[in-house]
Amino acid sequence: MPHRNFLIKRFNELWRYDDEGVPWKVIDGEREFFWVQKKTEEKRIYYTRENENAPAEVLLNPNKWDTTETLLGFYTSRDGKYIAFGKARGGDENPVINIMEVATKKILPDTLRGWRQFGVSWLPDNSGFFYSANPQKGKVPEGEEHYWQAVYLHRLGTPAEQDEKVFSHDEVKEFSHDASVSEDGKYVLFCRGMFNRNEMYFKKIGSSKPPIPLVTGFDSYYDIRLIEDKFFITTDLDAPMYKVYVTNVDKPERENWREFIPENKKDKLSYIRGIAGNIYAVYQHNAYQQVKIYTIDGEHIRDLPFSTYGTSRVSGYWSKPDIWVRFSSFTYPVTTFKYDFDDDSLKVYKEFPLDIDVDNYTAEQIWYKSKDGTPVSMFLVHRKGLKKDGSNPTLLTGYGGFNISIMPRFSTTFIVWLESGGMIAMPNLRGGGEYGKNWHEAGMREKKQNVFDDFISAAEWLIKNKYTNPEKLAISGGSNGGLLVGAATVQQPELFKVVNCAVPLLDMIRYHKFGYANIWTEEYGNADNPEQFEYLYKYSPYHNVKNGTDYPAMFITGSENDARVDPLHVRKMVARMQEANPNGEPILLSIEKESGHGGGTTLSAQIEQSAEYWAFLMYFLGMEIPEDQE
Repeated sequence: MPHRNFLIKRFNELWRYDDEGVPWKVIDGEREFFWVQKKTEEKRIYYTRENENAPAEVLLNPNKWDTTETLLGFYTSRDGKYIAFGKARGGDENPVINIMEVATKKILPDTLRGWRQFGVSWLPDNSGFFYSANPQKGKVPEGEEHYWQAVYLHRLGTPAEQDEKVFSHDEVKEFSHDASVSEDGKYVLFCRGMFNRNEMYFKKIGSSKPPIPLVTGFDSYYDIRLIEDKFFITTDLDAPMYKVYVTNVDKPERENWREFIPENKKDKLSYIRGIAGNIYAVYQHNAYQQVKIYTIDGEHIRDLPFSTYGTSRVSGYWSKPDIWVRFSSFTYPVTTFKYDFDDDSLKVYKEFPLDIDVDNYTAEQIWYKSKDGTPVSMFLVHRKGLKKDGSNPTLLTGYGGFNISIMPRFSTTFIVWLESGGMIAMPNLRGGGEYGKNWHEAGMREKKQNVFDDFISAAEWLIKNKYTNPEKLAISGGSNGGLLVGAATVQQPELFKVVNCAVPLLDMIRYHKFGYANIWTEEYGNADNPEQFEYLYKYSPYHNVKNGTDYPAMFITGSENDARVDPLHVRKMVARMQEANPNGEPILLSIEKESGHGGGTTLSAQIEQSAEYWAFLMYFLGMEIPEDQE
C-alpha cells in the first residue's frame, strides 16, 4: 500500500527526537533520576545525579539488553541508594525484578518469589520492600498461576524463599493485592481490589500486628492518601461523582469520617494529591479536566489557570515545594509546567520538542443522542474551515469500558491523519468514566449494548450532519475498544468502509477461560451463568457473524505475548469472517510475534506496526499522501 512508506517516514520524523524527562527527586534527600530518549536509540536511557547541580551518570541503558527486553517498573528507595527495576520480554508484562546499588551500579544477587513481579514500595530504612507477585506454575492448580496475587515482604540480602507473604486472600483467586508505604514512612497501606470495588487496610511500619481494616465489604471504590496522620478518602460510596472524607489515623472507623470535599453533582472527581502543603483535586468537566486547590482544612483556594480544555496530571510530594503540572489537548502539544503557588502562574518547564504546526486545526465538542435518547458528548478534531459536504475521511474511535475516561490529548499519530485531510471523532461512550459511576454502570454487563448503540449513533450523527459518509468512515479500537468496533461491525456493517480492530475480545462466551481474563467478569459477566450467557451471546462479535454479509475491510491484530487478551480471539474471528463472505472485502490477520498488549518492544517495531494499520485505513478511504510528503 503506497501510504505505508509515507507513514513510516513521517512517524520516524515525529517519534524519533532527542528528549529528556522531567527529573524526579527522592523523598529523603536530593538525588534525582530522569530518562533520556535519543533519536537514534530504540529505548529510553535512565540517568541519576546526586542533586540538580551534580553531573549525571547513566544508570540503566535498556538499549544494551536483548532487543525484546524492556524496562517495566522503576522503583527508587526513599533516599535513592537503591533501585528495583523490572525486566520484561517480548511485551509479556511479566517483569522480573532486579535490585541495583546506585553508587556502584552493582546488581545485587537478591531474587523474589513468584512471577509477574510488580509494585515495589521500599521501607524507610532500606532494609527491604513490599512487592506484589503471582504464584509460580506448579504451586497452584494448572491455569491458576494467573491469579492468587499476593503482597510479599523482601529483606535485602535474603533468598526469595524467605520472603514473607503479608497480604493475600485464600478463597477468591481473582482479587488483586498491593501495598504502598506512606510518604512520611510511618505506615503501609494495603489494597485488595476487584476493579471498581476494593478494601483497604493499614499498619505501622515495623508492627508485628495484622493490618487494621479501614474499609471492607467491597461496597464501593476507595483511594486513600495519608497526610499528616490523616486519611483522605476519595470514594464513590453514596456519591456517583465521587467525594472525599477525612479522618485521623487513630480513628479509622467509618463513624469518625468527616466530609472534606462534597460531591459535585455535575463534575466527576478523578483523584486528589497532597502536594507542597495543599490538596490538589482533579475534576472531569464534560470529559476534560479542571484542577481545584484546597487547604488541608478543606477550604477552596482557587483553580489552576489553564488556557484551554485538555488533560492534566498534577504531581509532587507533600513535603517538598515542587508542583509539577503536565498538560495537553488535541491541538496543544504536551507541556510540563512548574506551578508557582504564590503568584498563581504556570511556568513552562519543558515544551514538546518538535515544532508541529497545529494552527490549522481545531477541536470542538458536540452532543448527540444515542438510540435510547441518552445525550452523549463527542470531540471532533479537524482542519479549520472544514466543509460539511459529507466527503471528509473520518476516523471514529472510542473505548467505553472499565470506568476509563477518553479525554482530549495530543497525539502525533492524529496529527498525521489530520495532515492527510482526515478528521477524528471521539465519543465519550457509556461504560467509560467521564461522567461518574452511573455512566460506567450504564455500559456494564447486561447494559453493554448501550456502549455499541452510543458508538453506532455517533456514526449516524456524523453522516446525518454531513461530516462524512459510509464510504469515508473508518473505525478503530483496541482491547475493550476492539470489542467495541468488532460488535459495531457485525451489527451495522453498512455504516463503515474500513475497520482496525486491535488486540480485541471477540468471543465473549469463552473469553474468561484463558489467561487471567476471568477477572473481567465483573465488567462483562460470565457465560457460565445462564442469564449472563443470554446477553453475552446476543452481542458477542464472533457469534454474530452472518454468512453472505457484505462486511467492511478489516485489519485485525493480535500479539503472541499478550498477557491480557489471548490472540485466539483474532484467529477465530478472521477465520469466521473469511468463511462468511469469502469474496468480499479483505479481512486481514496480523499476529505480532514479539509484542504484547501494548504493541512492539522497540520504537522501530511500533512504527512498523502503526504504519501497517494506518496505511490500511487510509488506502480504503482513498486518502491522498500530502504533497510535501510524497
